[in-house]
Amino acid sequence: FDDQVLALVNVQGDEKPRPPVVTIMGHVDHGKTSLLDHIRRTRVASGEAGGITQHIGAYHVDTDHGKITFLDTPGHAAFTAMRARGAQVTDLVIVIIAADDDVMPQTQEAIDHAKAAGVPIIIAINKIDVPNADPEKIRKSLAEQNILVEDWGGKYQSQEISAKKGQGVDELLDKVLLEAEVLELKANQQTDARGVVIESRLDKGLGAIATVLISKGTLKKSDIFVCGDQYGKVRAMMNERNLRLSEAFPSDPVQILGFDNVPRAGDNFSVFNDEREAKRIATERAQLLREAEHRRFRKITLDQIGKKIS
Repeated sequence: FDDQVLALVNVQGDEKPRPPVVTIMGHVDHGKTSLLDHIRRTRVASGEAGGITQHIGAYHVDTDHGKITFLDTPGHAAFTAMRARGAQVTDLVIVIIAADDDVMPQTQEAIDHAKAAGVPIIIAINKIDVPNADPEKIRKSLAEQNILVEDWGGKYQSQEISAKKGQGVDELLDKVLLEAEVLELKANQQTDARGVVIESRLDKGLGAIATVLISKGTLKKSDIFVCGDQYGKVRAMMNERNLRLSEAFPSDPVQILGFDNVPRAGDNFSVFNDEREAKRIATERAQLLREAEHRRFRKITLDQIGKKIS
């Protein structure tokens, strides 16, 4: 028992501060990607089909205030599961609302997802530079949804911004890092890497690729991993700009090559020292999945249908 306590103390002693993971959520076309564009000083939105985000984008940003990992979720009605997943892997949620619009269904849904995940929320009121902007109307609508901002004596931080012009963005980042300080985010880097698959896809030239958000440990090239019901070896790691990396640390989103099949979003990613152990776990999981599928599609006879009806 004493040895276990000592081991635990050592592990906690190895924990170092890590960058916050911030998810930007909100209704479609309220300025999530434009805000990210300004923070990264790049053009993400211009590459989107019809200007609408189709998947969760993960970006590691070095701001003047420190490192932050941003996840950009789609605001479209069809992407409920993606917003829920974004809320589950994050430390903090920025809910962005256009000052010339109102609190829309996807905005309300994003707030609900963040509340369900127990994640702090910061409200960003965007487009304050447009002629018909009415931030007070947004605060009133939020108050009706039981979201009282600090200006109105509530607990939620809010900031008026213009994502296009960059107005108020520095203040918003200050509030993000202030909230992150309160959370005291730490992770152990001196251990086997663990993470969660945020996104996955099949690339024509590279094969199966997964974007994994590292939660603890340091991931290196050639590490053996188990992810869902498959195991493999990290063939290569890239950041969001497709630049090769030699290692990844906690809160880093990295694109990983080395999967046989496209993993499911939300699968846990774990590094193992022993390849045989990794293979055994992956095989067992695959077998359990096959058995579950088999049970789902069991053959039903006419007699059984008759009994069910009766």
